[in-house]
Amino acid sequence: MMRVLEFIVALAIVAVLGVVVGVIMPGSGHVERSLVVGKDMRQVYDVIANFRRLPDYSVQRKFDRNTQFTFSGKAYGPGAEVSWSSNDEKVGKGKLTLATAEPDFEKIDPTAKEAKVVWNVDNDWRGQDKHFTLDLERQGSRGQLTKITWSYDVAYGFNLIDRYSNLYIHGEPDAFIQFSLNDLQNVLASVQNIDYSKLIPYIEQAQPTPVLLVSTSIERKGGLEALNDATAKVESEIQAAAKKLGVNVVGPRIIYTTNYGDQTYTFDVALPISATSLTIGGQSHELVAAKAPDLNAPASSSSSADAANAGDSTAPGSNDRFGRLIVDGDVRGMLAFGGSALKGIWNGTAAGVPQTRDMLKAYAQTHGYKFDDVVNRFYDIEVKPEVKKGDEITSYAQYAVYLPITDAPEKTPEQEAGLPPPTLDDGTGQQAPAAAGSAAAPATPAGAGK
Repeated sequence: MMRVLEFIVALAIVAVLGVVVGVIMPGSGHVERSLVVGKDMRQVYDVIANFRRLPDYSVQRKFDRNTQFTFSGKAYGPGAEVSWSSNDEKVGKGKLTLATAEPDFEKIDPTAKEAKVVWNVDNDWRGQDKHFTLDLERQGSRGQLTKITWSYDVAYGFNLIDRYSNLYIHGEPDAFIQFSLNDLQNVLASVQNIDYSKLIPYIEQAQPTPVLLVSTSIERKGGLEALNDATAKVESEIQAAAKKLGVNVVGPRIIYTTNYGDQTYTFDVALPISATSLTIGGQSHELVAAKAPDLNAPASSSSSADAANAGDSTAPGSNDRFGRLIVDGDVRGMLAFGGSALKGIWNGTAAGVPQTRDMLKAYAQTHGYKFDDVVNRFYDIEVKPEVKKGDEITSYAQYAVYLPITDAPEKTPEQEAGLPPPTLDDGTGQQAPAAAGSAAAPATPAGAGK
């Protein structure tokens, strides 16, 4: 009986000690990890101010690559949500909600020094008011670095079991931060380090448009003069083909970028026409969208003679390996566009278009918009031509640059906020050179900076 009594007393003492220790333990928990990345702060901000890239860097898929993610709420900024589920106990189920993002995205320019994004956490970790805070700090002599401090905070209240769980805050919460932070660095490394804070991109639904086009290329060292000469030559060839077909050219020229190489720029020049079907050799042919070529087939080239050597059909009325209608010589017909595209405006010379393409690509990557610029290539449209008086430019051209995208929201954050794209109008009704809001830097010769 004495031993039983001793055992009961011992249990009581342990229980009292457990309560006492639990009471004096912290009522909240905090853990954080930091990392400095060689990225523009706006890019880092955009990646964490939406959840569309989360599956690419969060720790869940390290434990279970079949983890399912579901996006809801807003696409970007406060109100965005993502939930996950897995059969792996280490992953389980949970949800993140983007609570705050400070300052607003349009204020994250090269002068901004700090930013903060808060995600609320809803999972099986013990405690209340669970949230991640991601603090960003611009560093480096030129502001080219960003310090990311990722922290986790939780309140335990007077729940003694929750308070004891603080002993394990360096378990799952700490591992989530450390692994995810490392992979976030890898995701950011895949994005070209370019400042796109002046870009005001929109998402547009492009309608299928019949066009005639010709493939060509130039040596980049020839600069704008070579580009203008090649484009003018091709446009004349297309105009002649359109006249022969009895169709009208109904819009400005379009350039599809095939390869913007270090030495050579390969591209297609297209003109929209008034008909979706063309009569060639007495037979009517409906124009269709181009398709990806058979990777096992010989590569085609921009000239009819080379195409014949490569095994590509050159007979008018037939289709080349991209599914485009062969019209006459190097002229092809197809349905262009169709689907979502990320659009940016450049006011200046054609030399600034490649920079705009780079900004759109980086923007799509940080916002989680999917694209394949090999199959669905960049294209740009000269909305307004350049005006010259002698050799002096009196009014710059305006170019609309497009990147076809998939799995994207209806609007960009800029559209949601009602921010207007840059225009040639300087506010006084006069046509003006490229304004500060049209690009990150002045236009440079086509052969420079690439």
